[in-house]
Order: sequence, then C-alpha cells, then structure tokens
Amino acid sequence: MQQGHIQLPLSEYLALTTKQCSSWSFIQGLLLGQLFVILTLGCFIKFFIFGDSPDSTSKTIYAKSTAPKKYSGSQSHLRKKRSSVLRDPPSQSTETILSKTYYDVRSHQAESLDWFNVLIAQTLAQLREDARTDDAILKSLDKLLNGPQRPDFLDPIRVTEVSLGEYFPIFSNCRISPSDDEPGKLQARMDVDLSDLITLGIETRLLLNWPKPLVAVLPVALTVSIVRFSGTLSISFIPSPENLAGSTTLAFSFLDDYRLEIAVSSLVGSRSSLQDVPKIAQLVESRLHSWIDERCVEPKFQQIVLPSLWPRKRTTRDQSRPGEGTEDGDLSGGSADGLRRRPQATAHI
Repeated sequence: MQQGHIQLPLSEYLALTTKQCSSWSFIQGLLLGQLFVILTLGCFIKFFIFGDSPDSTSKTIYAKSTAPKKYSGSQSHLRKKRSSVLRDPPSQSTETILSKTYYDVRSHQAESLDWFNVLIAQTLAQLREDARTDDAILKSLDKLLNGPQRPDFLDPIRVTEVSLGEYFPIFSNCRISPSDDEPGKLQARMDVDLSDLITLGIETRLLLNWPKPLVAVLPVALTVSIVRFSGTLSISFIPSPENLAGSTTLAFSFLDDYRLEIAVSSLVGSRSSLQDVPKIAQLVESRLHSWIDERCVEPKFQQIVLPSLWPRKRTTRDQSRPGEGTEDGDLSGGSADGLRRRPQATAHI
C-alpha cells in the first residue's frame, strides 16, 4: 500500500458507490417529475382554457381571407362580432304570423273587447280629471279660440259651458283581416259606439266694420253637443316615414259610413233674439262632418309614432313609491326630477 492513500475494503467501496448512485437517481426522478407536471399544467391552461374553439378559429381564418383590405382590423373585428351574435330574423309574412298565433281569419269569431273597454274607460276618466284640474281645459280652449287665426269680424270668444261627458265608448266586434290598401299587412277593424253628451258653449259678437268700423254689433250665443257617434274603426301598422326610420307607426281611420248626431242651440241678437236658427245648425253640422272627413275617414288616416318598447331605467316606477323613479345610469334607485305622475289606469295581467 502506498503512503498517503487509504485503501478501503472492496465491500465498503461498493456499498458507498451504490448509495451515491441511488441518491442521485432519486433527485433526477424528482426533478423530472416536477418538470413533467409543470409542462402538463401549462399545456392544459393554454389549449383548454385560453385556446379558441375550432368553429371560431375557422371563422376567424375565413373572415381574414375574405375581408376587404380597405377596412381596418378593428372594424372587421366589430363586423364579425355583430354578424356572429345578432342574428337576422327570417321574414314574417301574413300567413306565417296568423299560423303562429293560431288565428284563422275565415273561422275566428269576432271579439267583444270587454277588457279593452275597461282600460279605455279608466284612461278617459283620468284625462277628464286632469282637464278639470286648475281649469286646464278652459285655458286651452280660450287659447285655441282666441288665437291669431280668429277673424276680425268676431269679438273675443268667451266659453260659457264645457261638458266632457260621463259615459265611455264601447268597442266591440273586433276582427283581423288582411289590409285592403297594403297587401301583406294585417288590420284590425272594430265597431265603436258612444252615446253621451259632450257640450261646448260659447258667446261672442259679430262686428260689422263696413263702411266704417263698428257700424253694427250682433251678439251670438252658440252651444254644440255631440249626442252620439258610431262607426267602424280600422287600426293597422304601417311602415315608418323616412324621417322616422326605426320607429313603429300606428295608423287609424274610420270607414265612411260613420254616424254623427249633434244638437245645436243658437241665440242671435239681444232684444229681438232669434233662437235655434236652422241655417246655423246646418252650418255647424257640415263643418264638423268636413273636419272629420278631411282627417280620419278613409282614404285619409291619422298616424301615431309609438315610443320604443324596450325597458329602460328611466321608465321604471315603484308602486310603493309612486313619486320616485330612476334614470339611465343611476344605479342607486334615487328619485328623478321632472317625472310625470303615474296614471291611475293600470292593467294587471
């Protein structure tokens, strides 16, 4: 044995070598196992959580290949998102609407509209109450009758009597049929009958200004009452005008066979008064008929642009707090200024 070296027995040397190899193999296996777990987790997160689906990937590749070059990347992305999320509804024809609502035009019975009459009655009752509040109807009539269109031969007009009636119109015999004017559209026709006493009484003076001003003055008192109105009302939805694109327009008109009964009482003069002059009654009746014919008798019609029906925060009300509401963007539910009073006519379904 050489000096400076320690010679170990063969058995101890083999045991020491085996122990070092086993410890090194354990460390290598531990490191390789941890590395394999990390790589597995990384692949799972990349491909299963943050990865795109095959459909979206193919759509993206197809859109990139077919998109025009004049559009930027952001615009093309927005267009792809809109086309993939918002679906274009199929065209709904008249036959499709009737079949999906189970309405047969030929065999369906006419409806009585009792529920509709109750809602209309509540609405009219509220309107009459609002008209009497603070003499709103008198102020509106005075402004209308004595406006700039009043002729020079009439003295200022004074309202002597106003009655808005106490009964309500009755709608009945409602039926749906294809529109006569616009093929492919539907219209609802219903009979309406109103028997009431709606009265307006005025007083004024006729001024004779020739050959010189105020040559003669003739007092005139006139009272007009609508006793009954009956006819057939036609309601339909028509395309919106060009300047109101995107809105819904409701059109209504009456058939030309309507019936209007009025009562006219007149008093002309102060001393030798002429009462109930037939010519005055005929003139008033003809003027009322011509006013209705020129505005809402077929083929003329009136159209009303309906507001958007999408629910909004500013139209939300709380029945427990009728004077409070919320505006768009107000998440606290606080009260909003300038909200109109909630009407009493409410339909509970």
